[in-house]
Amino acid sequence: MQSESTRLTLLVTQALEQIGIPYAVGGSLASSVHGVMRSTLDVDIVADMRLEHIQALVAALSKEFYADDEMMKDAIERHSSFNLIHYETAFKVDIFIRKLRAFDQIQLERRRTSVIAIDPEQSVYVVSPEDIILAKLEWYRIGGEVSDRQWRDILGVLKTKSGELDIDYLKKWARELKVSDLLERVLKEA
Repeated sequence: MQSESTRLTLLVTQALEQIGIPYAVGGSLASSVHGVMRSTLDVDIVADMRLEHIQALVAALSKEFYADDEMMKDAIERHSSFNLIHYETAFKVDIFIRKLRAFDQIQLERRRTSVIAIDPEQSVYVVSPEDIILAKLEWYRIGGEVSDRQWRDILGVLKTKSGELDIDYLKKWARELKVSDLLERVLKEA
């Protein structure tokens, strides 16, 4: 039997797929898939959502989720985020609208399918291991470089995927995102 968080993640990702919204699961779920498992109280999804998708997404999810169409519209226009909140459990799905910068586009291009449920087997699109490292390095920097959880997530992916990562890709995008110093530090620590 799948966990409630997995069921709800699948509900949202299946709605995104049916509507034709490109997405990739990121955050702690992605770092757990590629690294060391840890529990989470929400799921982060990067999506290339447009205004014309709003009504279909609200219709698809409104029975189980609080979904505010005005919040969605504002997030799309600002390239920010909105959340979906499950009525019964208060489980939260944060949808981050793809920004216009190249890194956000490439995350969606490099996404991979990953099995998150078995019996029956079900998959979602997840950001690549390199992209979750870079995204978490950026969040670590934005957060004042104090989150032990973010740092452990990054180390977990680096250690688990050691030898499989595209280091040149990591270094190129770390320069673009202005986190080269953090990447060098975490590579030494891993």
